[in-house]
Amino acid sequence: MREFIAARCQTILDVLQRFGWLAPLVVRLFFGYFWLETGWAKIHNLDGFTDRFVDWGIPFPAFSAAASAWVEFLGGGFIMLGFLTRLTSVAMIVNMIVAIALVVIKKVGGFDDFIELDEFVYILIFFWLLMAGPGAASIDSAINRWLGISTQRY
Repeated sequence: MREFIAARCQTILDVLQRFGWLAPLVVRLFFGYFWLETGWAKIHNLDGFTDRFVDWGIPFPAFSAAASAWVEFLGGGFIMLGFLTRLTSVAMIVNMIVAIALVVIKKVGGFDDFIELDEFVYILIFFWLLMAGPGAASIDSAINRWLGISTQRY
């Protein structure tokens, strides 16, 4: 009986392993689209977004708002494509750290509030992309194969 269960479990695990490329692709497509869309909206209402930066007291509000909006827009597109994924993740993490440090930290009353910040969850997803990479179905992986760079995990 134990061998039967083990064989069935192994079959399921083998199927899941063959489709392991699908999980990072789906996360990248949906998460990247979210950032592409929010960046696009900010770019197309840059005056309003800049006004929010002024209200928040962010230095160089026009430059900072434009930089943040373009990082989100381009970063979302790059994440969707799996292009420069790790570098893009670093830029997006920095964008989220700045958002926490200069804006949302004012609303945090304790550790639970901090853990529940959307920006914190976004940082964790970008951290995962930074460490794990974009997966096999990505431009980065195609470039790595072309260059002969191994991305095998341990």
